[in-house]
Amino acid sequence: MPLPSVTRSLSAKLLVLTVLFVLLAEVLIYTPSIARYRLTYLEERLAAAHLAALSVEATPDMMVAMELQNELLAHVGAHAVELIRPDSRVYMLSRSMPPTVDAVFDLRATMAPRLAADAFMALAQRRDRVIRVIGPSPKDPAFQVEMVIDERPMIRAMVDFSGRILALSVAISLIAAVLVFVSLTRLLVRPMRRLTEGLVAIRRDPDGTPPFQPSARTDEIGVAERELADMQATIRSALRQRERLAALGTAVAKINHDLRAILSTAALLSERLAESADPEVRRVTPRLMASIDRAVELCGQTMTYTRDGLLPLARADVPLRPLVEEAGAAALAALRPDVVRPDGERAELRWDNRVPEGLTVRADAAQLSRALVNLGRNAAQAGAGAVAVTAETRPGGGLLLLVADDGPGLPPRARDNLFQPFAGSARAGGVGLGLAIAREVLRAHGGDLRLVESTAAGTVFALELPPGIVVERAARLGEMPTSESPIPD
Repeated sequence: MPLPSVTRSLSAKLLVLTVLFVLLAEVLIYTPSIARYRLTYLEERLAAAHLAALSVEATPDMMVAMELQNELLAHVGAHAVELIRPDSRVYMLSRSMPPTVDAVFDLRATMAPRLAADAFMALAQRRDRVIRVIGPSPKDPAFQVEMVIDERPMIRAMVDFSGRILALSVAISLIAAVLVFVSLTRLLVRPMRRLTEGLVAIRRDPDGTPPFQPSARTDEIGVAERELADMQATIRSALRQRERLAALGTAVAKINHDLRAILSTAALLSERLAESADPEVRRVTPRLMASIDRAVELCGQTMTYTRDGLLPLARADVPLRPLVEEAGAAALAALRPDVVRPDGERAELRWDNRVPEGLTVRADAAQLSRALVNLGRNAAQAGAGAVAVTAETRPGGGLLLLVADDGPGLPPRARDNLFQPFAGSARAGGVGLGLAIAREVLRAHGGDLRLVESTAAGTVFALELPPGIVVERAARLGEMPTSESPIPD
């Protein structure tokens, strides 16, 4: 798979996201800023109006010539000004014909949300309004100032302020984006690209790719690099081991073929020994035949295990109860007459099928039956006299099959190597492939095989099948066997 182009790379996405987030932050900052700018503008006009109205007090007769009033009002940018002193005296400046007021704004008790709303309403205004502004004087809050002004000059000042804010926001966003882009590229993007290239190279040529060299970083990137290096070493080791095992399997298959021919000849000769006139020869002949049969079984199981590889599944809708019944019959048929339990008695088995009628699963009938046969045969060979199979559905269409026996339990050595081929047998002379094959069958179906418990009262294995495997449910499912009594009396 090729690496993504520059426009689709992580670096480009980080750059775009950084610009967008900075602009979003500037937008959030702009709202209180424009509201504060409008309030400051009006307060400055109120302060100028206060100073202009005080000129009335300086005249002898408290009257100001119209020409001077017009000059003072022009300096303030107002049509009329009223100054109310604490002693209730009013000083007033006004043009001869002041315009009609379109809106009134009182700054004495206005909250921040209202100021923001008034600012945006002013920016959206398309007509030239005349507004009356009422508020305390910034020069002396004891004085109240009222003025009538045109709104358009304030709007133009607000638009100019917004333009400066926009230009500053764009500049800040670009600078921040570049800084963040460079920082993240050095800290994250380049190491991630190096990790990605290493993963792609390992996938393309797991064995021929040079070893990945992790950096000395101690953060998450450094941990990922070291884990990748360890994973590559593990994969290479597994591949080499697989090659050795494949070569060994080929050699074993050839040896096994010749060995089976030799054992067949030995079996024919052993049958002739049973007709010998020597009583001692006739006495040991059955033991010799049993040993040859075990050797033939070992060869057959070894060939089956090495030939299977990944199990191909032929899934179909299978009624579960008949399948379990057939597996029980096959397990009984697989017990040879010479197979004995640990107590020396001939191995026999009672198969108790508790799976209810009407339960259908989508699975490979032959492989699932093979797993159940292996579990039943192992139970009989380990000393069990009875095996019970129960079923329990799980949420989402999953299934749990419990295979419980009344045997003496697994020895510690068998538990430690339970699913290891050629190492997990619970009896002397056993191969240890039954549980390993059964687990492979369950995992091929997407489930697993696990040991629930193994005590002196018996052993319970759980066959877990994944959600969606149950096609049709039974009217009533069997109860799970308890640890005190896994097998009914």
